Amino acid sequence: MIASLATVGASVALAAGSKEATAQEPVASSASPASGTTYTGDVIDGKKVISALDVNDLQPGKKHLLYFQGVETPTGQHWYVSVTVAKGAKPGKRGVLTSGVHGDEMSSIHTVQTVMNQLDPAEMSGTVMAVTDVSRPALESMQRRWPNSGRGIDLVDMNRVWPGNENDVTATSRHAGLLFNRLLRPNADFAVDFHTGTTGFEVTAFNIAEMDVPEIKAMVELYPVGQIFDNPTYPSVLHNAFIAAGIPSFCPEIGAARHLDLEMIALFVEGTMNVLKHHGIVTGSMGRTGKDVSVFVGNSSFPILATEGGVVEHLVKLNDKVEPGQKVAIQRNSFGEVVAEYTSGIAGEVTGQRSDAMSEPGNPLVFILFRDATTNGAVTYPE
Repeated sequence: MIASLATVGASVALAAGSKEATAQEPVASSASPASGTTYTGDVIDGKKVISALDVNDLQPGKKHLLYFQGVETPTGQHWYVSVTVAKGAKPGKRGVLTSGVHGDEMSSIHTVQTVMNQLDPAEMSGTVMAVTDVSRPALESMQRRWPNSGRGIDLVDMNRVWPGNENDVTATSRHAGLLFNRLLRPNADFAVDFHTGTTGFEVTAFNIAEMDVPEIKAMVELYPVGQIFDNPTYPSVLHNAFIAAGIPSFCPEIGAARHLDLEMIALFVEGTMNVLKHHGIVTGSMGRTGKDVSVFVGNSSFPILATEGGVVEHLVKLNDKVEPGQKVAIQRNSFGEVVAEYTSGIAGEVTGQRSDAMSEPGNPLVFILFRDATTNGAVTYPE
């Protein structure tokens, strides 16, 4: 789940090298707001299929349900991605909401669907586009990673390949390139990429954001959630690809994977509707914001990794404050004997815990969010 920065850097270098050796250089994309919407002529379940989108082409004052034609499967068909566009009756800002970059993150999908169901295009100014199943093959089996079969079975984390490359050596990167160049980037004035914890590891309700960017800070502070992770994280995640393209973006994290946390979902729906009001897309009074809750802002995440195999017993809960030296978990073997005790090395708040009851050595057990005055770059985090 978590890779060291050295590993991430090495992976990026290897990927760059393989692109130069085996893949064509990216061709100039025809997908820009000026190029218009391209319909393939196909229709799936009554919904038209597109290979490029300019939301300016869509009829205002209504919702549009489309399929975007993604990368080809091994059999030569395509992975089709669901696209919902609420096109306001009046012009205004364009927001993009994404989920399903990881295939086991159900609460993120439900959050975006709930926001879209609350929108009335006839009363809106501007556009909100939602893409809820970005990594379709991962979602088909409700697993985190994309099952790539190019060189035998491999599992690719799609949130490490953005903005992608339409001519890359992996289907995952090509799919990301198609979506980013032809669907997401051309239609976004701001973007929110929703996630949850991964299978076997749950997290609190928190936002990942670069708080030194005023446009991002203004949006993040509109969420009534208890934690903010102020860190750029990995360069190849989707919200950072938006930022690199000049589009303010951030990443909400909504609890555990593989199920719906309706209580947490409600917080992020409320916050997202506040963001849409902030940008003038919808009207109405603001809901609760960060001012209404006690928000803890940290810029680093301290991982506690299992040193033994066995059953894990947590001694603290999500959002609990911890102090250096405080015991946070123990581990027992099959005889019930305590084989390991785990303590915090810093003062902070619990932001993630292993939810699977057993663990082998090396698995993350606890992540603690804290403030580090020496941090000046990306760190590992429980995404």
